[in-house]
Amino acid sequence: MTIERPHEGALADRYGRVATDLRVSLTDRCNLRCTYCMPAEGLSWLPKPELLTDDEVSRLIRVAVQRLGVTEVRFTGGEPLIRPGLPDIVAAAAALTPRPTLSVTTNGIGLDRVAGSLRAAGLDRVNVSLDTVDAERFTRLTRRSRFADVLAGLAGAVAAGLTPVKINAVLIRGVNDDEAPELLRFALRHGYQLRFIEQMPLDAQHGWDRDRMVTAEEILAALRAEHTLLPDPAVRGAAPAETWLVAGHTDAAGQPARVGVIASVTRPFCGDCDRTRLTADGQVRDCLFATTESDLRGALRGGADDAELADRWRAAMWGKRAGHGIDDPGFLQPARPMSAIGG
Repeated sequence: MTIERPHEGALADRYGRVATDLRVSLTDRCNLRCTYCMPAEGLSWLPKPELLTDDEVSRLIRVAVQRLGVTEVRFTGGEPLIRPGLPDIVAAAAALTPRPTLSVTTNGIGLDRVAGSLRAAGLDRVNVSLDTVDAERFTRLTRRSRFADVLAGLAGAVAAGLTPVKINAVLIRGVNDDEAPELLRFALRHGYQLRFIEQMPLDAQHGWDRDRMVTAEEILAALRAEHTLLPDPAVRGAAPAETWLVAGHTDAAGQPARVGVIASVTRPFCGDCDRTRLTADGQVRDCLFATTESDLRGALRGGADDAELADRWRAAMWGKRAGHGIDDPGFLQPARPMSAIGG
């Protein structure tokens, strides 16, 4: 029996999942060149005419929130802070009724200069990517000497009230796989919430090697060598991170300190996924690892009204697969790298 897709309501798929978390990529450009993400020379960036304008981004967010039930919006890149219109886009989203929760995933460079204005515009919190607390290793990993700028960005986010400040860290075998305990010590010292992310096959070079990926089990073993990790009583729901309480420690708000692992490869959570993605050039992706996309930019610029845009979005999400398929023999890495998809 074929189930007919809905033409009204939320972003449901054939497996009963409902997408309420929207990831909006604002640019494919980045001011770092992380070795596990892109080549030293960078990539062929999207031409500006292909990018959604600030008004187009804001309109599609409005459609997602008011017609499709989206409750959380996260702005990503590339590096979203290099988008000049970010404060205006945040303000437009914050003015919506119902108001979504708003966050940014950033490398932290320049965050100290804009954190206050983003907070005033309505941003709720930030996730900052930081894979090492060693300045020299940071330069080797990112090919840029900007470690001090990231630290300033983290401090600026706290000062602006963009809390809880979360840190995302990727460990790579033979590069920074010895840093799990030190990263946690750093986060605990400053009251940040740390999340480790298993490296995923989303690099521009298509050089991902499962053997070089540091697994969740290895990360947890390294952390437990120094800390007692207790089960987190909070309901995980659709959150990508599995979290633990770090015994004897509290965060900046005085709550029990937590550390998390996003084990997308070894402990996939596809069955609870609630995310939908909009690329900087207006394509809907139903999964981070999708090999097809659905064009909203063409419809938007062709005169489609909000009802049509919403229905196209529903159609795009209806075909979502049951899982990402990384372990399937026929798995194909997406043509777009992470920087062009948005996290």
